[in-house]
Amino acid sequence: MWLAHWLPLGVLAMIGNAIGNAAFWLIPERRKVIRVNLAKCFPQIPEDERERMARAHFRVFMRSFIERSLLWWAPKERVLRLMKLEGLEHIRALAGKPVILVAPHFVGIDAGCTRLVCDIHMAGLYARQKDPLYDALLLQGRTRFDVEAIAIARQDGVRPILSALRKAIPIYYAPDLDFGRQDAVFVPFFGVPAATITGVSRLARASGATVLPVITRILPGGEGYRVKVFPPFENFPTKDVEADTRRINAFIEEQVLTMPEQYYWVHKRFKTRPEGEPSPYEAPPRTKPA
Repeated sequence: MWLAHWLPLGVLAMIGNAIGNAAFWLIPERRKVIRVNLAKCFPQIPEDERERMARAHFRVFMRSFIERSLLWWAPKERVLRLMKLEGLEHIRALAGKPVILVAPHFVGIDAGCTRLVCDIHMAGLYARQKDPLYDALLLQGRTRFDVEAIAIARQDGVRPILSALRKAIPIYYAPDLDFGRQDAVFVPFFGVPAATITGVSRLARASGATVLPVITRILPGGEGYRVKVFPPFENFPTKDVEADTRRINAFIEEQVLTMPEQYYWVHKRFKTRPEGEPSPYEAPPRTKPA
């Protein structure tokens, strides 16, 4: 990975695409997860087209992994050149006020974080990794351009998040992974009930924070990345936590449709099911012959 950061981005893209093509066949468990997710979210799309989408996702997913070498070791000047930032003025306009930057799990989510800390001081949530070396690399990559950036582990709860918000430190917050039933509601994601954490609505209400979405797109070949900060959500939060959570999912759906291969389909988004409904990722139990 360290050696890779010396290569041109176009070459890294080619390497990532090649590894992605191989990974499609070498990692059957994740291939199955992607196929299930795409079938549930896009049942109207022919199966062969969903299969092409699955292969494209493997390619862009592996690209994002290989290109993390740039996030971890490339000089700041190169990061700024390759990762264009749009909409920073929306964050600047809220200086001194609590801000939640909602960053859904597109494959460029880490690149978006690294690019933002080149310009602003912020805090970010992360899940501690099982491998201590990879955990350290992720943290170093997200914070190396802001030595005072705050990394908050999800396992630490909401207190450090609220503390940062009260200090007017923007929070980079991903709201769209399945963490189980705790602090979650079932709201539709492409028409499928999905266990979705309610943290954005609750944190915004508790802190008075303004919510701005951030979407990072990997551009073709060696063109780099585009990080876009959207204008703030209006009339958010409301008194209806479930409606707020559904609104966030609806926004994510809109963005997925603009680049469906770049959403994080390797995640078991529908793992937690309403009571009595089996997981779509598990094979149905075999019935014994009579």
